[in-house]
Amino acid sequence: MPYINIKITREGTTPEQKAELIKGTTELLVRVLNKAPATTFVVIDEVDLEDWGIGGLPVNEFRKSQRH
Repeated sequence: MPYINIKITREGTTPEQKAELIKGTTELLVRVLNKAPATTFVVIDEVDLEDWGIGGLPVNEFRKSQRH
């Protein structure tokens, strides 16, 4: 009974995009690990940008530093 937790930044991901993530992740576990789709759980958590950090920086600052 796999449980997959996807965390993404809260930036307007559409319900259709989330559905595609759920479907694709489930299909990956079926193909690679032979898991049953009926018992594969996928949860998507959206995290506010100020609550996400990369390389010691809030994500907004990190992205700015990558543009230079």
